[in-house]
Amino acid sequence: MPRPNFSFERAVLKRLPGAIVAGVDEAGCGPLAGPVVAAAVILDIKNTSLRLRRGLDDSKKLSPARREEFYGALFASDAAVIGIGQADVGEVDSLNILNAAHLAMARAVASLKLRVTVALVDGNRAPRLDCEVRTIIGGDAKSLSIAAASIIAKVTRDRLMTGLARAHPGYGWESNMGYGTAAHCEAIERLGLTPHHRRSFAPVRSRLDRGSVQIDLI
Repeated sequence: MPRPNFSFERAVLKRLPGAIVAGVDEAGCGPLAGPVVAAAVILDIKNTSLRLRRGLDDSKKLSPARREEFYGALFASDAAVIGIGQADVGEVDSLNILNAAHLAMARAVASLKLRVTVALVDGNRAPRLDCEVRTIIGGDAKSLSIAAASIIAKVTRDRLMTGLARAHPGYGWESNMGYGTAAHCEAIERLGLTPHHRRSFAPVRSRLDRGSVQIDLI
């Protein structure tokens, strides 16, 4: 099966020599709780190690241990420039999840130390960025830069949810990462809602409409 490579990045550089190309991806559009997190990663094609070239992939295809491994390898690499952004639950509820994800992407790109010429974005919807944007459906399985961004975004969000799980035990966020699993939905019925639940999402809104107890802890 084909693995991510630098073909999209090279195509940009052929058209725009000297361009700065970033891969952009998000994590956390589907969960009932927690922020949506995005990452932007610039990889130096000439200096990206063979280990990263051979190992980076769509974060969904990697085990948690492998994601953590490559997360650390990316931050340790001189060939990677990394930016991270997020949109909190209030922004998810007020903007809708697509616009919140795009806001997180814009924040990730803005946080990079280099000014981006072209952003390769996973998916088919282009966020508003201060650079040219190219969307790539399934980009995290095609572009090494997007694959790197998918790993950074996923690990960053998983760590955030694990931290929130310690503050709000019982919802299983340390394993379900806020997704609407049966155990999570049962915990909402039993324990009520936290400030980290997305009120605009149907299962949460339904519980609110029925008078859910709300937990006011941060």
